[in-house]
Amino acid sequence: MRALVVEHGDGGPVRFADVEEPLPAADEAVVEIRHIGLNLGELKYADQWPAGAIHGHDAAGVVLRAAADGSGPAEGARVALGMAPYAWAERVAVSPRWLAVVPDGVELGDAAALGIAGVTALRVLRTRSLLARRVLVTGASGGVGHFAVQLAAIAGAHVTASVGGPGREAGLRELGAREVVTDLSTVDGRFDLVLDTVGGPHVARAWDLLAEGGAIHLVGSASGQDTTFAAGSLFAFGAPRTINSFGDASSPVAGELADLLGLVASGRLSAQVGRRGDWKDVDDAVRALFAREVHGKVVLDVS
Repeated sequence: MRALVVEHGDGGPVRFADVEEPLPAADEAVVEIRHIGLNLGELKYADQWPAGAIHGHDAAGVVLRAAADGSGPAEGARVALGMAPYAWAERVAVSPRWLAVVPDGVELGDAAALGIAGVTALRVLRTRSLLARRVLVTGASGGVGHFAVQLAAIAGAHVTASVGGPGREAGLRELGAREVVTDLSTVDGRFDLVLDTVGGPHVARAWDLLAEGGAIHLVGSASGQDTTFAAGSLFAFGAPRTINSFGDASSPVAGELADLLGLVASGRLSAQVGRRGDWKDVDDAVRALFAREVHGKVVLDVS
């Protein structure tokens, strides 16, 4: 069967290869993959995985063979995979911890978009009550950002979306953002929670905008820039403010995936697929993702 594997060097970050059929453990289902969801991080840092390893973590498909121990979805179930290892292949063996059944009425391609981006946004926003709170989302036009804006608005927050420049604001107000800005120096007021995907100077500015007791959650560093804090800016009286790293890739996501899929099924959450195509055109999709030409998620159909 075919799969997208890690390729180091100029030919990367992924290439097609013929690989062995999956050999499932007793608690693993075999899933026929119909769609894959691309994430910038797993492609940008592909050199952290062994060359030749099947890559990717987000996908959607149909269960060909249920787990032998009776756990997980039944044969024929439509499922979404999130944060699953070795997901970008025609068929994969996967534990129920990385699976959720896709409700009727939810398109499988949309389900493939949820995974890492949706679960990341959901986990950050569940760290505190957001009702009537002020939330700042940086890099709001990206995959995590689109989900974070929607989920924070659903939770009752006043959401400010920060984007990299003109032309990237499209649709964010419709998703729930009260304000859309291209420069944090123009922002007034204080935020109770900041979800930052950009890094660099944005973090220092967000710190200055953080309310007493507020928290910044770092979930990306798309800018590739260093963060420098002004002398004395990290000292303050009042309830402590915090900066939190994020990198939990080991906890099961089945429950969170099911919650996200339920919101999609009810019409309250949109998968926000910004580019859809065939996986044979993965090189063009990766280039567009790296060039920041995609607003939202990239989903490719497995042909």
